[in-house]
Amino acid sequence: MIKKLLASAAIMLTALIPAHAQSMTEIALDSTLRDHKIVYFGKGEEQHPDSSLTLIRKFYEDQFRHFQDPLAPYFLFMSRDNNLAMGVGGVVRMRGYYDWGGSIPSPAFAPYLIPMHKDPAKMHDLGTTPAGTALFFRVIGRNKKLGQYQLYIEANFNGYEARDFHLKKAYGQINDFTIGYTNSTFSDPGALPPAVDAAGPNAKMSATAVLVRWMHEFKNKHWTIAASVESPSDQIDVEQDVTGKVNQYVPDIATFGQYAWDTSGYVRLAGILRFHPYRDLLTSKNHTVAGWGLQLSGRWQPEEHFTFYGMVNGGCGFESLGGDWLMGKYDLVGEPGKPGKMYAPGAIGGYAAVQYNLNPSMFFSATYGATRYLPKDNGFTDEYKTGMYFAVNYFWYLTPRISCAAEFNLGRRENMDGTHAWARRAGILAQFSF
Repeated sequence: MIKKLLASAAIMLTALIPAHAQSMTEIALDSTLRDHKIVYFGKGEEQHPDSSLTLIRKFYEDQFRHFQDPLAPYFLFMSRDNNLAMGVGGVVRMRGYYDWGGSIPSPAFAPYLIPMHKDPAKMHDLGTTPAGTALFFRVIGRNKKLGQYQLYIEANFNGYEARDFHLKKAYGQINDFTIGYTNSTFSDPGALPPAVDAAGPNAKMSATAVLVRWMHEFKNKHWTIAASVESPSDQIDVEQDVTGKVNQYVPDIATFGQYAWDTSGYVRLAGILRFHPYRDLLTSKNHTVAGWGLQLSGRWQPEEHFTFYGMVNGGCGFESLGGDWLMGKYDLVGEPGKPGKMYAPGAIGGYAAVQYNLNPSMFFSATYGATRYLPKDNGFTDEYKTGMYFAVNYFWYLTPRISCAAEFNLGRRENMDGTHAWARRAGILAQFSF
């Protein structure tokens, strides 16, 4: 009797729970998936369009996909059995910005770069940049012996004056293994909010490295785990004739665990272990200091209009992996009162953001972020202490591949001695994906 009552209650409760409505971002993605020209090759009959869409969707099923990453190519070459898809695509991206009340000497809006002493000759600035314009080539396929595989190469115009062509990603993936130059396992681009400015929140981890990564998604689609060994790169603050750099010889070790409750919501905990060698020139000895970082990040869509993004990170000796700290030399600094000795200082940061979709092609978003540098000696110096970042923007997709946006940025930098300065920027963006 009790079992029947419980079963009846469960059925009634299920009936009362509304079906999950497709969110505005999911509707926009479906529109993009259908905005392709497919050229079939090989022998056999063409598959049903829905089968082709399943393969195209894999272009977007990426644990490290960022909002600003290019869309799948408009022209796709696909085998008739839908076991192989390849294409060459890209994005043309143009930004314009205007600073007032003191300008930041960079196309990227970063609180670390805010001048602490205003130059009367540089109180205003009007700039433009094609940075972020990119070309890429991608192959995705299935093989009876190898299983799932893909190859990816991307290059951006982000070099000298944002016009030099620089490699951004180059990797191969077979089933759970990735080998090549790509996003660090410690990063989480999917948790980054939309932004017009290329820099984004000042606490984001944005490192790329040559790596070998194992990443496995369990059959229930909820849990994903990953681990990698990555080529090391650090920034240490050596003192002339006292300390010096030493060639790095131990890779970074990164890992994460992620739980996703649906296709648009997840939470991820990541960690990284690093090793920073240096030389004590006073005693002529080499030393190695361990650094580490932890990061909690995620994305959540509680209903069809809203999307929330968040991230918090902290550690010691992880600063060169991203954020404001990337622009300084904070992985290792001199030990106060101990000439020749170095240590890994601490830092913490984070951000929270919300996106509201008016409809599938228009949305607003707002982001607040903050960072704090935590060395042992908090003396009254002109060294960076904290950074505050705020952005509010509006995006409009005229078509699934043509968009424009506008953004307002506000930033604040404070030094150890208590001095601080503000910066303001208005920016616009026009981009076309092909």
